[in-house]
Amino acid sequence: MLARIVVSIIRFCVAHARLVVALGVVLGVVCSLFAASRFRLNSDIDALLPSNVAWRVRQLAFEKTFSNMDLLDVVVKAPTPELTAGATRELTEALESDEARIQSAVDAGQTEFFTRNALLFMPIDALKRATDGLEQGEPLLQDIASDRSLRGLIAGLEDALLGLQTRQLKLDQFARPLNAASDALDQLFRDKPAFFSWRALMEDKPSPNELFGFVQARPVLDFQALQPGLKAEDAVRRIAAPIAAKYDATVRMTGPVAINDEQFGTIKENAIRNTVATVAIVLLILWLALRSFRLIAALVVNLLIGLAATAAAGTLLAPAFNIISIYFAVLFVGIGVDFAIQYSVRYRDERHRLCDLVRSLQSAGNRVALPLALASLATAAGFFSFLPTNYRGLSELGMIAGVGMLIAFATSVTLLPALIVLLNPPGEPEPLGYRSLAPLDECLARRRRPIILATALAVACASPALLFLKFDSNPIHLQSPNSEAISTYLELQRQPLMGVDAAQALAPSLAQADAMAARLMKLPEVAGAITLSSFIPADQPQKIALIRATDAKLAEVFDPKSRVAPPTDAENVEALKEGAQRLLDAADDQTGPGAEAAKRLSAQLTKLADAPPEVRAKATHAFIWPLDADLAALQASLRAEPITLETLPRQLAGEWIAPSGEARISIAPNADPEDTPAMRRFARAVLAVDPNATEGPIVMLKAGDMIFDAFIEAGGWALLSIAAILLIALRRVGDVALTLIPLALAGVVTMEIMAIVGMPFNFANIIALPLLLGVGVAFKIYYIMAWREGTTHLLQTPLTRAVIFSALTTATAFGSLWLSSNPGAASMGELLALSLVCTLAAAVLFQPILMGKPRSPSPP
Repeated sequence: MLARIVVSIIRFCVAHARLVVALGVVLGVVCSLFAASRFRLNSDIDALLPSNVAWRVRQLAFEKTFSNMDLLDVVVKAPTPELTAGATRELTEALESDEARIQSAVDAGQTEFFTRNALLFMPIDALKRATDGLEQGEPLLQDIASDRSLRGLIAGLEDALLGLQTRQLKLDQFARPLNAASDALDQLFRDKPAFFSWRALMEDKPSPNELFGFVQARPVLDFQALQPGLKAEDAVRRIAAPIAAKYDATVRMTGPVAINDEQFGTIKENAIRNTVATVAIVLLILWLALRSFRLIAALVVNLLIGLAATAAAGTLLAPAFNIISIYFAVLFVGIGVDFAIQYSVRYRDERHRLCDLVRSLQSAGNRVALPLALASLATAAGFFSFLPTNYRGLSELGMIAGVGMLIAFATSVTLLPALIVLLNPPGEPEPLGYRSLAPLDECLARRRRPIILATALAVACASPALLFLKFDSNPIHLQSPNSEAISTYLELQRQPLMGVDAAQALAPSLAQADAMAARLMKLPEVAGAITLSSFIPADQPQKIALIRATDAKLAEVFDPKSRVAPPTDAENVEALKEGAQRLLDAADDQTGPGAEAAKRLSAQLTKLADAPPEVRAKATHAFIWPLDADLAALQASLRAEPITLETLPRQLAGEWIAPSGEARISIAPNADPEDTPAMRRFARAVLAVDPNATEGPIVMLKAGDMIFDAFIEAGGWALLSIAAILLIALRRVGDVALTLIPLALAGVVTMEIMAIVGMPFNFANIIALPLLLGVGVAFKIYYIMAWREGTTHLLQTPLTRAVIFSALTTATAFGSLWLSSNPGAASMGELLALSLVCTLAAAVLFQPILMGKPRSPSPP
């Protein structure tokens, strides 16, 4: 009955071709305009996930409470801690002033607070050594603090060298500071930016974290754009450029907004070039399949109108396209074109046999009506199987693509025949089959049982590889590691104290948070657990006493009355020459690193003394600007007051205590962030202590499990629905099995190859599994229907020609994703192409020998 209905439709469309084509074109234009006017793109990645499952509820609540959503993390990095601090402070102030693009900007590193209380956060033994050193170095500090010039620096150097005369110090102990000064001057003489860090000089091993500054900006986002934060990011770059040049800093952006925007940017990158190449290849394949420009034109117009109708349907079915459902266009072109190719190739075959255009179209419709209807229903059912899943992005894609398959079938049996009638392609002088494949056809038929057995044995022997098939749940791996946001994130990830991979937990109170942090610290998977209490230094009474004593002894150092008038340039020159001679005298006839460093700096000071005044001005800035900053920081740290919960900065406290009183715990993993299994173990260990923990590896674990379960669920529903449709249509369990066994074989072989070559599943490419069912079942249906009709030597038939060229067209459409600069999209295209090759081989080579000799044609 279905075949009779389709044939009647084709007969009507052929008889009223002009009317059908006119209505089709009008429909295409109306749908295009409608889709364009209603098109919305929600590029928020969080919109892909459900908001009503428990782990997402906790994540969204945490991010809302602590304002972690929609942030730009602006990372400042400069050659010295002083430059980093200066650039961070100035950039924060500049971003706060741009209200049009930036809602707010804060110094996330709390630079001022930690600078003022730096001594309090030192271990007491280290503080004792530091204060003793400051007191012993009081004469040197007095010289350079009272005379902040090149002359004052030379005076301080001479004070330091006095220790050599009393044999309290050895020259080798001066090697590091002397070489640091020489390095700065060497850069200056090369006309390159010269920097000197007094803070780094005072620390035995400066922390890499001191070279990073962080500005947390909340941008104005436009979710109607492909890259919602792009305008804000451009504003940050514009504002940061002069500041970065001033401090020789790099300013980069990472965080959720920048990472998401870069993902869409890499998808867009080279999109036009890849699209043009894809269209050219598809047209070439269509030419090889159809050998008629008129027939190709009919197929292309049919495809474009179907695509416009699908896009219009998509705008009605979903409030906005998301970053997964937008791929409906690729799927429509890749899969929907199969129906048109099947009909067109069958028409060509009938045209050769009947030599009449109208009769050929009707006869072709009679031959392909049932296979195409079954294939479209089964493919649509495969897509509609996505609907029950929790993965919203996949669910919406399934809804739109499923409707698209039905639209593709409808246009292929209505608009396409009418277009062919109007364009009237020439007749076919030769049959379309592959007679050259006759020997292979016969060989496969004669060795049917051994081939089936060998195939089953090969697949079974490779099945242990499935144990090594992996699911990569790290979304960072779906992005280009060379992009700014990801490379910055990865650099921060390598700094353990940054906490970029930390999980988060909440406790009803700070006391309970501290208790939970203590329990978490006992886990071997946990490197550290921080609460607000972590910002209250230990042993404060003893530390304050040491700091007060040192402050009293250095009171004169910071007394403004002790400052002397700045020297003239001539006085600086005289001091430089004197300093150079003192270094030579200290080196004398000694050997070793200290003597070499003294001689090197002596030569540099002489060169500086002989240089033009503007060079000495640059040297003054390179040495004195950071000195001013560090002396101010030292003076502030010597005025430190005891820190209590009440005196912590409001912004800092707000990052750890919610308005409701809940206290946050940040839990750092004791594992390599690139080791996904280890991070999953960390997440499970934390959840065992606190089932309500969230963020970081926990979200990665939960999202990965949810998405993997969604695809398993979708695959199960797809198999059941396809099997039900086939059973209703074919009415034989054996025929259904003959259709599904090659499909299952293609899926197993695809996964075995993935395991062998080390290709993991990920959030992007796992979409290939349900699509494999949709594409594969269509090919299998074509062969089972031909076999039921009694067709023999299937490799030689026009059906194989249609299947091969359809597969090539689909592979080209999917392959365009493989060429993407985005690793996620590329992995999707790669796996789609691999699965397509496997399903084509299963359909063309395995299914015919599995079916064997055809039975008598089934009764209508």
